[in-house]
Amino acid sequence: MDSLSIHIVPVLKDNYVYLIVNGAEHTCIAVDPGVSRPILAKAEELGCKLTHILNTHCHWDHCDGNIDLKNATACYVVGSRHDAARIPGIDRQVVDGDVLRLCGVDIHVLGTPGHTTGDVSYFCPDLHALFPGDSLFPMGCGRLFEGTPGDMWQSMQKLKALPGDTKVYSAHEYTVANSRFAAHIDPHNPAVKAAAERAKTLRGSDECTLPVILGDELQCNPFLRADEPEFQKELGMEGMSAVEVFAHVRRTKDGFKG
Repeated sequence: MDSLSIHIVPVLKDNYVYLIVNGAEHTCIAVDPGVSRPILAKAEELGCKLTHILNTHCHWDHCDGNIDLKNATACYVVGSRHDAARIPGIDRQVVDGDVLRLCGVDIHVLGTPGHTTGDVSYFCPDLHALFPGDSLFPMGCGRLFEGTPGDMWQSMQKLKALPGDTKVYSAHEYTVANSRFAAHIDPHNPAVKAAAERAKTLRGSDECTLPVILGDELQCNPFLRADEPEFQKELGMEGMSAVEVFAHVRRTKDGFKG
C-alpha cells in the first residue's frame, strides 16, 4: 500500500479537493472537484492520469468541474443514485453499502443524508481515510439544507462506527470557526480546547487543518456527542433523545455569531 497516497488541492474560497493517487499505476481519483484546472495541473505534476471522480453530493462547489474533467481525461463520474439528476456527467450511481474497486483502492459507500437527501461518504480502508464531503467537519457537521435532524444523526452514527484511527478528509476549511462554536456549547471540555489550539496554530501558518482523526473527533465534536450523558448534562438535556439533543446543537450552531 506504499504506492497509495492522498494529496490536498485547495480551491475556491475554502474548499478542498482530494486526489487519491496510485503511484504504481500512475492513476488518480478526484473527490468533489468543484473546479477543473487545479485538478488537471496537480495530476500532471504528480504524473498520474485522472480516471475517476467521486462526488459526495450535488452542490456546485463539489461537482462543477466534472464535465471539463471528463472532456479532458475521459474519467468516470461516481455519485449517489438519489442525486443522479443533479450531478453533472454521472456514470455510476451508488447507494449505501456499495463497495467499489477503483485505481487499486477499495472504496466503501456510506449513505449519509442530512446536508442533502442524496449525500454519500466514501471510506477507504486501505488508506484509513474517510471522505465525508460536507456531512462531517472537524468539530462540526453540514447544515441541514434538505434532510432532518433524525437523518443527520443516523448519518453521524454511521460515521462514528468507523475505526477510531480513520483520517477524516472534509471538503472545507471550517475548523477554526467550528472550534469557536464547540468551545461555546461545550466550554469545559479539554479536548475541545486542544483541538482549537491545534487548528489556530495550523491556520496561523496558513496550513490545512485536515485530516483530523475520527477518534479525536469523538471527544471534541459536539455533533458526534448527542448521545453522551456527560454532554447532555452540560446542555441541561439529560434523558432527552439523541435526536433532540442533536437538533438543539444544530439549531444553536445555525444561529451562532461567535
